[in-house]
Amino acid sequence: MTALLAAQLGPLDEARAQLADAVEILGLDEGVAAMLAVPRREMTVAVPLRRDDGSITTFIGHRVQHNLSRGPAKGGLRYSSAVDLDEVRALAMWMTWKCALLDVPYGGAKGGIAVDPRTLSDGELERLTRRYTSEILPIIGPTRDIPAPDIGTDERTMAWMMDTYSTAVGHTVPGVVTGKPLSLGGSRGRASATSAGVALIARAALEHVGIPVRGATVSVQGFGKVGRDAARFLAESGCRIVAVSDADGAVTSSAGLDIAALSAHAARTGSVAGFPGGEPIEPSRVLELDVDLLVPAAVEGVLHAGNASRVTARVIVEGANGPTASEADAILEARGTLVVPDILANAGGVLVSYFEWVQANQSYWWTERDVQERLGERMTRAWGDVLDEARRRGVSLRTAATCLAVERVAQAHKLRGLYP
Repeated sequence: MTALLAAQLGPLDEARAQLADAVEILGLDEGVAAMLAVPRREMTVAVPLRRDDGSITTFIGHRVQHNLSRGPAKGGLRYSSAVDLDEVRALAMWMTWKCALLDVPYGGAKGGIAVDPRTLSDGELERLTRRYTSEILPIIGPTRDIPAPDIGTDERTMAWMMDTYSTAVGHTVPGVVTGKPLSLGGSRGRASATSAGVALIARAALEHVGIPVRGATVSVQGFGKVGRDAARFLAESGCRIVAVSDADGAVTSSAGLDIAALSAHAARTGSVAGFPGGEPIEPSRVLELDVDLLVPAAVEGVLHAGNASRVTARVIVEGANGPTASEADAILEARGTLVVPDILANAGGVLVSYFEWVQANQSYWWTERDVQERLGERMTRAWGDVLDEARRRGVSLRTAATCLAVERVAQAHKLRGLYP
């Protein structure tokens, strides 16, 4: 594959390339491979919104259910102007593998609306969410497809979705979404679950390559839902966070950034830019600093053929979905960089979403300690499974993780059979 071609690959091309590698290694037949490469079900909807000034704007929304062989579909809802159907398809596929790798009884799904939520008022966001929910109502539900927060959405969004669905069916259904507020049946530990899993796996990866966690230098690209708390957890473990970036800027400090102060600054101003406790730096440089650990925790495709050769981190732990293009993967692997793939590294969110769904179905709520212990046990087990598979097959962690996941989904499909 040429560098030019790699640069043109979108998330769906990357996801299918990873699947193709796993299919070849596993020796799956063409029929099963073709079934796994395409979504089981997808819906594209028009979402008309009455604006505050009385005008009407129509947005395009999607919901994709990639695979249902292991259980109901599960996946986030993203509000971003960059959302398109192929991106949602790719993210749904990665969710299938993530759920299978963590042995969670779900298939993968994803949803999105092509909108910049920062351009809407709170009232407009609520109306948009409720209309989108009503449009996709026929294919979601606690035993069908369970949405969760993602980029541009939060627990408030989930509360609106739950209420819209519950009103339509005539009774309260807390299990229709996860990532809800605690007062509406959310789980303790859910808000920071993805970050907690990233930090746990990052510590394990550092130890695996012989780098002491205490004093390890870290660069975090993205300071939103995942990056902010991942930086906090790693700092609390003794790591030195030397650089952080977001969509509007980046800061660095060789002595280590005060993450609590940086979080307060970002909450107050909307960005890490201008933080007085660090020096400004070009956001792209955050990926290329000489650090022990790099955590890309923003969006897809930030590591690619054009910059991978300049990445010097010894360990990369993917907090975002699909941050590393296949061409970059090859460059990093050849240099001996340990890349922990997204379907393992950031799986804490879907794991605790599963815990929330279980609690909702049982109407029995766990303590935060229960959640943390279960999260740690399942993430640690998955890390060990991926390491063992990588050693056994002599492949990268990404290929090993994808092989494990694809094999589990294919096995479930075969056991269920083809109907009719």
